[in-house]
Amino acid sequence: MFSVHNTYDAQHETEALVVGIFNQNHRLDGIIGELNEKLQDQIMELIREGDIGVKHNQISKIHTFQQVGAKRLFFVGLGKKDVLTLDRLRESLGHLFKSIKASKLEKITVAIDTFCADYISAQDVAYAVGETLPLSTYQFADYKKKSNEPEKHIEAVSVITEDDQAETLASLKVGYVYGQATNSARTLVNLPGNMLTATDLANYAVDLAKKYNFDYEILEKEEMEKLGMGAFLAVNKGSTEPPKMIVLKYQGKDEWTDVIGLVGKGITFDTGGYSLKPKDGIVGMKTDMGGAAAVLGAMEVIGELRPDQNVIAVIPSTDNMISGDAFKPDDVITAMNGKTIEVLNTDAEGRLALADAVTYAKHHGANYLVDVATLTGGVIVALGTDTTGAMTNNEALYEQLLEASHEAGETVWQLPITERDKKRVRNSQVADLNNSPGREGHAIMAGTFIGEFTDGTPWVHLDIAGTATVSSPHALGPAGATGVMVRTLASFVEVFEMNEK
Repeated sequence: MFSVHNTYDAQHETEALVVGIFNQNHRLDGIIGELNEKLQDQIMELIREGDIGVKHNQISKIHTFQQVGAKRLFFVGLGKKDVLTLDRLRESLGHLFKSIKASKLEKITVAIDTFCADYISAQDVAYAVGETLPLSTYQFADYKKKSNEPEKHIEAVSVITEDDQAETLASLKVGYVYGQATNSARTLVNLPGNMLTATDLANYAVDLAKKYNFDYEILEKEEMEKLGMGAFLAVNKGSTEPPKMIVLKYQGKDEWTDVIGLVGKGITFDTGGYSLKPKDGIVGMKTDMGGAAAVLGAMEVIGELRPDQNVIAVIPSTDNMISGDAFKPDDVITAMNGKTIEVLNTDAEGRLALADAVTYAKHHGANYLVDVATLTGGVIVALGTDTTGAMTNNEALYEQLLEASHEAGETVWQLPITERDKKRVRNSQVADLNNSPGREGHAIMAGTFIGEFTDGTPWVHLDIAGTATVSSPHALGPAGATGVMVRTLASFVEVFEMNEK
């Protein structure tokens, strides 16, 4: 897939040569200057005439008429050099790869050094190329009747750089792992609920475990009953599909200590139960397992890169359906840790499933917890659809998660948990907790409820209800699932490992 060279001459068979071009008074140097000279000053002329754009996200293509090795030249407008960031670079590369895909090219060469800026090294560019390629060209294999004509994809990417070739190749491959794992999560979220049951999700996790030599455990309903997982099992009561508590264990250290617990909500379809969602709100509820997909995507990265860290992944998976056996408002249920819960809203089911999953992660030795869930519409009201909401009981742990989110380019914003919030979720005349204190501060109430099951273990909650999907195509992918938090979680493990050392 990837190869690295230090001269362009080695790439005479490429279908396209890609260069980055800054808006800097049209000075042409380096490889762009050489190309301009070979093309008899035509590049400079096309820039002056505006046929080659230098503004951010402008993609221009010219044919070389065999005057240089590449058949085509792609110019990626980067804007002003002093404002280029990794996020802006990803966006530009996303537009580039979409354009190349539309041109049905299979072999390309990227001049890495032409994208470098003050705060963007050759290694940063290589990583971004590897990561952005799969992200921007991802397409869900839908169920429409297909043409017999095979679709062309980018199959070989060569890069040229004056930087260390081995390090550049490593950066390309790591970025590609992150991008591919995010796409794996996207595919899981995009699958219809009838094609991704809890059993299907468990089978996927087992295949992942076997591929990467993880230890794994799939708890069945009878085992959960013996363990007293009444909160999670209540959500499953209306379903004909058996629930699964999915556990993957990766041991990157000699001793099972300093264990990070990643907990992902795996509700494969959410009707809302007897607190039934309206007809418009129920469409799209196949995506309510976005947290589980994020955790599984992060475990894919971990399996590929093998960090020196211990990680336990726990995913409670079921659908939330209506039947004569389904749980109801006013029911009182008992969670695995012995706390009783008054059910005021059966559509607040994700926090019930996560309550037992968090307890079970601790049972497996998790010393730090991060849960991810498409949990509340309230977080969308608060933060919109571009920002993931976060809550925590440990600022130091949150700061590490925040650093990872910056690296991944996934925006996270912290919401508070106050003593008054805790009193609201503890306000019940018949139980220790209630699962839905009301609409005010809805996202905060959900996170606060989950926090009641951490018992002081350092914990971060991520509500991805607004960021798990998008309604229209964007530079890094199509409409549909985003795979959000895969890269943040995987990067978090890396950041945590570095800080521990």
